[in-house]
Amino acid sequence: MQSLHSKIIGEGKPLVILHGFLGMSDNWKTLGNKYADNGFQVHLVDQRNHGRSFHSEEFNYDILAHDLKRYLQQHSLSTICLMGHSMGGKTAMQFACDNPTLVEKLLVADIAPKFYPPHHQTIVDGLSSLNLDEINTRGKADEALAQHITNWGTRQFLLKNLYWVEKGTLAFRFNLEVLRNKMEEVGENIGSTSYFDGPTLFLKGDRSEYIVDADLPEIKKHFPKAELVAIDNSGHWLHAENPKQFFEKSFEFLNS
Repeated sequence: MQSLHSKIIGEGKPLVILHGFLGMSDNWKTLGNKYADNGFQVHLVDQRNHGRSFHSEEFNYDILAHDLKRYLQQHSLSTICLMGHSMGGKTAMQFACDNPTLVEKLLVADIAPKFYPPHHQTIVDGLSSLNLDEINTRGKADEALAQHITNWGTRQFLLKNLYWVEKGTLAFRFNLEVLRNKMEEVGENIGSTSYFDGPTLFLKGDRSEYIVDADLPEIKKHFPKAELVAIDNSGHWLHAENPKQFFEKSFEFLNS
């Protein structure tokens, strides 16, 4: 039975953090260390088809939530604080609703319990266009990707997934083929009757369109104790764009 790859840092109350689409646990290393320095045992988890975790044709939120349940069993974790960003936030929501007794607190970063139409096509097309048989440096990969994705920060985020299979041969850690075919699944909502009655905090970027005021009734339907707090000067990558405030607001909630 395949298990999720993770990096575990610190001692104390277990805090599991789930990355977003095309991301990996490494994206959370800096913030993870801060939580670890403040009394948490932090589990930075790679979800299936991402990072160093296994690749699989199966990919939807029920399965991702089940992967996490198995991870908790393997690491003998009985209750956790759970945090997820974007796609990882959807996994976290589904998991908390399916396993309410395992989640002490739920924190969701910049995603709502609703359907999002596929909107990563440009990124996936750009990544798919890279011929890694011919590209043998990160610089060349960045140059090629720049023809499709103009934003430097987005390219650097994606190219973090490149690794050397052997000298002179680059590959992506994520399973691009499956993720390209499952983009509808990534946009899917959690189950319509899913419900979690525990303490829940939604953090949104004040410049992000992913959560709007009209989403509040739907959030409250699934998470009646939810609070929604905006992070200043940030878009969808709120934890990277304003890590100081993200840490303050999240730590206050996790520690309350």
